[in-house]
Amino acid sequence: MLDKQIIQRTLRVPASKGPTGDGAPVARQLDAALLDVGFSASRELLDHLGGLEPGPAMDLAVTVVSAVRELVGDHVRHNAYFIGFPHDVPDTVEFWLERLRAAVLAGGGSATDAQLRTALAGGGIDLLDLPAYGAYQHTYDELLAAHDALVTTAGDRVTLLHLGDPLEVEVSRLYLALGGSTTPLGESDLALLGELAVACLDGPQPDQVPVRENRAVLNGIRLVLDRPLVATDTTTDVLRVACQVSGGDVSLATPTRFRGFRRAERRILLAALDEVVGASPGKLADVARHAERWKRLGERLHPHEYGRWPHAQQVFAVARGERRVPGLAGRAETAVRGGAVGQAASVLSAAPGLLLRSADRLLRLASRAERAEVVDAVTCALGSASGRVLLGLREHIDNRLLPAPARVYVGRSRRAWVEPDRRPALPADLVADLSARIDTEITARLAPSPRPLLVDPDVLDVALPLSGKASGAGFGVLPRGSRAAVRGDVLRFFMYWRQTGRRTDYDLSVLLLDEQFHAAGQVSWTNYRQDGVVHSGDITSAPDGATEFIDVPLDLVARVVVPQVNIYAGESFEDVAESLFGYQTRTRDQGGPPFDARTVRMTSQLRGTGRIALPMAFVNGENGWQAVWLHLYPKGRPSFNRVEDSTVTTAEQVRALVERRYLTLAYLVDRWRPTTEVLTWNGEVPDEPVTYLGIQAPENLPTGSETFTLPRLGELIPA
Repeated sequence: MLDKQIIQRTLRVPASKGPTGDGAPVARQLDAALLDVGFSASRELLDHLGGLEPGPAMDLAVTVVSAVRELVGDHVRHNAYFIGFPHDVPDTVEFWLERLRAAVLAGGGSATDAQLRTALAGGGIDLLDLPAYGAYQHTYDELLAAHDALVTTAGDRVTLLHLGDPLEVEVSRLYLALGGSTTPLGESDLALLGELAVACLDGPQPDQVPVRENRAVLNGIRLVLDRPLVATDTTTDVLRVACQVSGGDVSLATPTRFRGFRRAERRILLAALDEVVGASPGKLADVARHAERWKRLGERLHPHEYGRWPHAQQVFAVARGERRVPGLAGRAETAVRGGAVGQAASVLSAAPGLLLRSADRLLRLASRAERAEVVDAVTCALGSASGRVLLGLREHIDNRLLPAPARVYVGRSRRAWVEPDRRPALPADLVADLSARIDTEITARLAPSPRPLLVDPDVLDVALPLSGKASGAGFGVLPRGSRAAVRGDVLRFFMYWRQTGRRTDYDLSVLLLDEQFHAAGQVSWTNYRQDGVVHSGDITSAPDGATEFIDVPLDLVARVVVPQVNIYAGESFEDVAESLFGYQTRTRDQGGPPFDARTVRMTSQLRGTGRIALPMAFVNGENGWQAVWLHLYPKGRPSFNRVEDSTVTTAEQVRALVERRYLTLAYLVDRWRPTTEVLTWNGEVPDEPVTYLGIQAPENLPTGSETFTLPRLGELIPA
């Protein structure tokens, strides 16, 4: 399965080592099959396939087509409740009356329209019990027969696939990139890193593993195979490893139920702890933050049985409260409460990352006399903190010139909540000064490119990928805050889910907002039509998979369109067998069935702990319609979530994120300009090798060129 994952993540097809022969007919078949789903094979890839024997060529072609179909959601049949969607969708109340009338007639009775309307208005009617409600009334083949074929246009998506190196080379390259990432990985990439670590155990290893969650994944493999842990320099590193091998959360955001450990595993973990504490006893201060987890782990490791590692035993003594070790954060907080903000900054200087994350609060609390002291401490810490922390601070202070309309908090699990922003703004001169200092440090860390930097303008509005947790797995997915132009006449949202066991009802909805982010209407299973926006009909169970669609004409009055997925009943996003959200763009006269892969612009797997998904918003501004990525999973209710019930909260969250200023790739490109020649991609292939930065790599770049596209953008974040 690694070959499919390589294709889906990198859009590179691992080269086959099969025997040579005449695979030209297979190559032509692949080219045609790819075009049907909005992809195209590079000339190099087609030549490679054409040079293989027909058998190996066909095996490779099947793998490629299967991988890309899954990537854009074309591996399942997307049926719609109303067979004529987006046409012939009835008025919502009239449809319910029809279903209610069918129920009355089935019972042998009769009722007038007035009586039926009174029954609906009075409530107490369960739509799920009405005949044929929420279940497909036609087959997928009947749906296709009811629609003309899609009329292709020049604006349809065509995504280029490139020929890669042999599988083992591609696997090793991706392993080194993920393991050595300077930013945290998302859940799917962390899982992939674990698979790759097993495959690459005896091959080249990352020179450094800066992100501690990545270390935990790699060390978890080593622990299971009875190998010493590497790069564990804090007690928390060891705790993360124990969580990883227990199937828990290496970010430590949620508790882990520890499994039993073999004697060899207990020895490795305790030896690592002993080495960390023995080298730096002050690191015991980290234990109190996760005291309960340490106590539970101690029940599994039995540290009292291993007297040769006394420093490890101290960890569990601190966890049990038998010993107190004050930490930096506690000492700094004591200083702040005593009014000594400058002293607090001095204390936190021992942990540069923690100091920079606390900079805003310290600057707000500092007196005029202490402010210079805090700025000096922050400046000294810039050279020691990670590039990700520096860029995070730079983005943060850029949003502190004015109080925000609302302050939105997004956790690691992408749960979001909103509070009023009561913080006083930071002085403009202070923001400018700190920004300039950070810019200087970032510029110094960006190595000059030996080749001209060729930049696709479409990538400049992509938010810097400072964390994989601010994104999601899928096709064409960008980090939270990124913007992309939307072209076409009609947006078509689609949502697919397939339940694991119990009946599960997901509802695709759209919230419409005006210029002031006030509610301007909604379209959902309770309101099939508004202002030209049309719903495809409500499906209430998905044992074999189900899809709902919503069409949004881009000439509507509303300024903001917010698609969302609400869990009405059943399994969560994490428990369901499969779920995804995506959008298509079409012209008004393209026609075609509700789903066609060639018009798909984005698909994203729905995986979050909340009961509502807000993948993105669409905003109509000076530059026309733009997609803005949100990646939010609000908590919602345990069941019966509806778009009407969260309108105000959703509007506040969307406004806070849409109006926030994000650092984008344009920022990094500007930092390169003093040392590197920067060119703009205009579709013409250059004569000399370049470093290409864009959404997807073009064909026929000169030999020696290097490309940075969506999967590799994180590699641009300086260490």
